[in-house]
Amino acid sequence: MTLDQLRIFVAVAERQHVTKAAQALNLAQSAASHAIAALEARHDTRLFNRIGRHIELTEAGAAFLLEARAVLARVERAELTLAEYGTLLRGTLAVQASQTIASYWLPRHLVAFRRAYPGIDIHLAVGNTTQVAAAVDSGAAEIGFVEAAVPNERFTLVPVARDQLIVLVPPGHPWDGRGDVTIAEMMTAEWVLREPGSGTRSVFEEAMRPHLRSGSGLRVVLELPSNEAVRAAVEAGMGATALSASVAAPSLEAGLLRQVPFPLPEREFYLLLNRERAPSRAAEALVNIVTDAYPELLAQGA
Repeated sequence: MTLDQLRIFVAVAERQHVTKAAQALNLAQSAASHAIAALEARHDTRLFNRIGRHIELTEAGAAFLLEARAVLARVERAELTLAEYGTLLRGTLAVQASQTIASYWLPRHLVAFRRAYPGIDIHLAVGNTTQVAAAVDSGAAEIGFVEAAVPNERFTLVPVARDQLIVLVPPGHPWDGRGDVTIAEMMTAEWVLREPGSGTRSVFEEAMRPHLRSGSGLRVVLELPSNEAVRAAVEAGMGATALSASVAAPSLEAGLLRQVPFPLPEREFYLLLNRERAPSRAAEALVNIVTDAYPELLAQGA
C-alpha cells in the first residue's frame, strides 16, 4: 500500500467519481482506476459498489476512508515538521564555547539569533578549548567557539573576532606602577593561570615560549578552572596572571587589579565546525549572524 494509492482512494471516495478524482489529482483516469483495483485485489476486499455510472463506498470502504484520512493527515503533519525545520520555525542548536567567549563575546550574537529565529532553542555548554573541540568532534555540539587554533583536519576554523591578552597583578605587587618588566622577571614570577587546555593559557604560554630556557617553564603556583577564579585569586594578592582585557576590565576599573605594560600578541576567536558533518539550517543561520559581524576576518579565514 502506497501513499499515492491512499490519496487516490480518498479523492475517489470524496467525489464518488473516478474521472473527477483523476482530474483533481492531475492523473489519467486509467491510473486512478488501477490504483483502486490494486487496493481491492491486494486485500481481497471491495471498496466501492459500481451502480450504473455511479460508485458508492462499501462498508469496508467507509471504514477504510477514516483510516486513510488519518494516515494522510499524519503524513501532512510530518511534512510540516520537516518544513518548519527547513524554514527555521522550530528546532534546536547545540553550541559549546570556551569561557571567555561564552561570557563576554558570544551572548550578544545569541540574542540576535534568538530575535531572528525565536522557534529555535539554543543549548549552550561551556568548557575550555580542548573540551569544545572534543564536543564538536564527537557531535555533542554542532558549533564550537574557541580561543586558540585547533589543529585537526576534520575541523573548519573561521576567525570571527580578535581579543587582547594582558598581564595583571594586584595592587602593591612589585610590578605595580612599573614602566616596564623584564623577561627575566617574568620567568621568575609566580603565576596564577587557567588549567591546561584553556585557550587563554595556551596563547599566553605560546607567546612566552621563545623566552624560556630549554627544559624550563613558567612558575605556575596555582591553576584554576575559570577566568573568574583566576581573577579573584590575583585580586587577593596571589601572583600575576594573563587574562583577556574583557575579563579584566571590571577589576581594572574598580582598582582591584593593575595592568603591567608587557606586550602580548592579539589572539583570534575561532568558530569551529566539523567538516565531516553537514551543518543544519539553524547552524548555518548562526554562522551567518556571527560572520556577518566580522566580514574582513571571514575573508581572511577563507
